[in-house]
Order: sequence, then structure tokens, then C-alpha cells
Amino acid sequence: MKFAQFTRIALAVAVASAATLASAAEEIRIGNTVPYSGPASFYGMVGKGTAAYFAKVNDEGGINGRKVKVISLDDSLAPPKTVEQVRRMVEQDEVHAIVNQVGTATASSVRKYLNTKKVPQLFVQSGSNNFQQPKEFPYSTSALMNYEFEAKVYGKQILAANPKAKIGILYQNDDYGKDYLRGLKATAGKAVVSEITYEQTDPTVDSQILALKGAGVDVVLLAAYSKQVSQSLRKMDEIGWKPLVYLSHVSAQVHPTLSIVGLDKVVGVLTASIIKDPSDSRWHNDADYKEWLAWMKKYYPDGDINNSSNASVYASASALAHVLKAAGTDMSRENILKQMTSLKDFKAPMLLPGITMNMSKDNYNLFRKIQLMRFDGKSWALVGEPVGE
Repeated sequence: MKFAQFTRIALAVAVASAATLASAAEEIRIGNTVPYSGPASFYGMVGKGTAAYFAKVNDEGGINGRKVKVISLDDSLAPPKTVEQVRRMVEQDEVHAIVNQVGTATASSVRKYLNTKKVPQLFVQSGSNNFQQPKEFPYSTSALMNYEFEAKVYGKQILAANPKAKIGILYQNDDYGKDYLRGLKATAGKAVVSEITYEQTDPTVDSQILALKGAGVDVVLLAAYSKQVSQSLRKMDEIGWKPLVYLSHVSAQVHPTLSIVGLDKVVGVLTASIIKDPSDSRWHNDADYKEWLAWMKKYYPDGDINNSSNASVYASASALAHVLKAAGTDMSRENILKQMTSLKDFKAPMLLPGITMNMSKDNYNLFRKIQLMRFDGKSWALVGEPVGE
């Protein structure tokens, strides 16, 4: 009797264990690190948006019938914490890939580890060259337009309009900011007369803006995150200084980056983009926008529908879903990477007209064209046609 009871219990445990293993085998596990806390917590939206997108995917049946589990952990945009969290996801959670990771320095801190482990590090929310080196780091890819290429375009545009321009750049003192400096100097050369850095932990950049003004520059490139861009534009307004300003596309959100300063005070500011700005009414009858808005309301109701970063995350998450679906029944890390590097003219939802995603084994620059834009006091107005490499 006791033996029979023990047998039934053992069988039940075995069945439960088998079911658990089967469930784990059937699900697709993806992970990311984002700053839910700390000075860059604004970008926590990337983790929330990624989870919300795959909640939609799961409700629609998953990827090839498999549910997607998103593991999103806080790293406060601090590399030591990133290393700890990523190791946990790789070694304990056994994720298929690290995706939509925020931050150049943080993602760079685990780039070598992930490539050694052959774990795909896909759609890093950075346009740094660190994630566009297919020979040295084939498992690491970027989700954003290339920072250096963006800055090269700005340099060309500035000198074409004003050959005697005196250019200054405020840039974050890390790989993110240095890519912009390198690109700007590549095309603007000696016209760059002032190079000022800031640390992410600096409480303000007021002194840096005063230094740029003191250097006599008439064009400024702000290669900075949202907080520092808002501070810079506010300080320029306070001191009555009106140089021509270009913004890193990373921080070109109308809301909150520009609206914090006052939209009437930032007319004429320039940037580049690949994403339809959801705060711009010109897109409100667009099919992409309607689909995106329905998703926001159902799956991410606390998200800001006027923030273009939420549209950007939607686009990269959609592309990720496309890659996973293309992997079919072979969800090996090698095959996921193979599908990623096979993207060709993929038109992710919320991309601007004329913009597509492309990858190849020897070219990891996801966007081969970008769209220049000028702020008109209400929204970003397109300037010309998309500019190619």
C-alpha cells in the first residue's frame, strides 16, 4: 500500500518535472538590462516597451506557436551591475538572446562575454560602432542609426550651409559621445573649434554651455542624453544665446526633451531620425500609427503616446519578432544570429518613408539612410529626402 502510494507520488513528481522541462523547452527566453533606476531611468521605457510588445505577440499565439518570456532587469546604467545581471540571465535563466539592451557603456561591458559565450546581443539601443564590428564581435548588433555616420552627415550639412561656421560639440565622455566627435571631425575638420565633455553623473551642464559660448561657436552639436539636452537648451535660452543646434537622435523626443524647455524656445533645432514621431499629427491617419496606438493603449497604457522612443522600441521589437519567426523550429543561438544578419529591406512598423532595415554578415549598419529634420515649434518637419551612406 505504502509502496503503491509512493509510486503514485513519484510518478506525479516525474510528470510535473517533465511538464516543467517541456514548458521551458517550448518557450523562447529573451533578456535585457535597462536603467529602471538612476539618472537615466527615463530609458526604462525600453524594457517596459519590449515586455509589452511580446505580451501582444503571446496573445496572438507566440512565435511559431512558442510563447516568448521577457526577462528585463535593472542595471541603473552602471556597467558593473550590467555584468552581474547579464551573467545571471545567461547562466541561470539560459536566455536565447540578450535584446534591446540600453546604453553604449553598459552593453559594451558584456560584449566580449556574450560573444565568447556565443549568445546573440541583438538590437542594442545604441548606434555605437562597438556593435557594428562583425569580424571581431559577430554576436553584437545595434538597433539605432550609426552615431558616427549621423555626425558625419551633420558636419557636411553645416559646412554646406555656412563654410565659415565655428562648431562646438558637447558630448558624453564615453564611447557614445566619442563616436559623435569622431564623425563630426571627419567631415567638419578644423571648423570644430570647441570640444567639451560631461559625465553622466554631473548634476548640470551649465558650465559646459557657458564654455561653448565663450569659445565663440555659432553651431553646437549636443551628443548627449535627454536630461543633458534639456538642460543645455534651457541654459542657452536663459543666457540669450542662439547658436544653430543639432541634437543626437537619441534625445530628439518632442516630449519630454523639448517640451520641458518650452517648444517655442527650441524652434529651428535640427536632428535626424528613422522613426515616425507619434506626437506629429501628420501620421495620425497612418496605418502604422493606428496599429501602434492600439498597442500602446492595450499593452502599455502607462506609456507616453507622445514619446517617439516608444515608437522606436516598437519598431525594434517588431524586427526582433520577425527574426525569431524566421528562425523557425531551430531556435539555436547560431540560427538566431543567422536570421538577424539576413535582414533585407525590412519595413518595420513606425519607420519613416524610405527607411528600411538591412543587415549582412559584413555590414552591421542597420540603417543605410537617415532623415534630416527641423523643429518648427510643434513637430519635426522633414528636410529633403533620406540621406544615404
